[in-house]
Amino acid sequence: MDNSNIIQIENMWKQFPMGGGKFTALENINLTFGKGEFAGLVGPSGSGKTTLLNIIGSLDVPTKGSTIILDKSISDLTHKEAAQLRNHHLGFIFQTYNLLPVYTVFENVEYPLLLLDYTSDERHKAVLDALEWVGLSDKEKSRPAQLSGGESQRVAIARAMVKRPEIVLADEPTANLDAENSHHILQMMEKLNKELETTFIFATHDEKVIKYIRRKISLLDGKIEKDEHLEMGDRRPETGDGRPETGGRA
Repeated sequence: MDNSNIIQIENMWKQFPMGGGKFTALENINLTFGKGEFAGLVGPSGSGKTTLLNIIGSLDVPTKGSTIILDKSISDLTHKEAAQLRNHHLGFIFQTYNLLPVYTVFENVEYPLLLLDYTSDERHKAVLDALEWVGLSDKEKSRPAQLSGGESQRVAIARAMVKRPEIVLADEPTANLDAENSHHILQMMEKLNKELETTFIFATHDEKVIKYIRRKISLLDGKIEKDEHLEMGDRRPETGDGRPETGGRA
């Protein structure tokens, strides 16, 4: 793999059995991602973006072709090795927050670290750091039922970032949020991307997300239609008076 790329996909196809034949979800995908990218897989439902995200995340394997993540070939990994890749190096954010209702905010964020070789003190510091990143230091003892939607998604971001992964995969992360909370969440992820140099890849058809990404990969019917890098002026959300939107809390 090119040392400048942490993700390299070559001539990759994904097909699923359907009736007596096959359904092609992804066709001849060629993509590379470098460290610190803030990119989006964009397209309508059924375009293949979530399937591609799942393969990058080692949750699925390609039918043919090559997908190499952090120097590891997804097709060659055992179930245990794929789990280790996810546990150590990848973070996931979904549109449903997937918080454990009986756990506190602190315990939800700490959960991924229990699978790693962290001491209790190391876990405690990592969780407090992650909660500070997302502005929820005062909510560590709260439970999910006591949180707003925006706060719940911020906890999900803290959980994804707590182990400082090289790659974060976000599948429609703003789908359940209103516009204001969506922008605050996206500003937060953009800040973490810049400060920690984490690569963020979104699967989305949400225009709010598309305004933030710096690279837009358009998919249709399992094929890449366009791969374009966006300028700041092309993507920054604006307020009603046409000025760029500034930050705030979700």
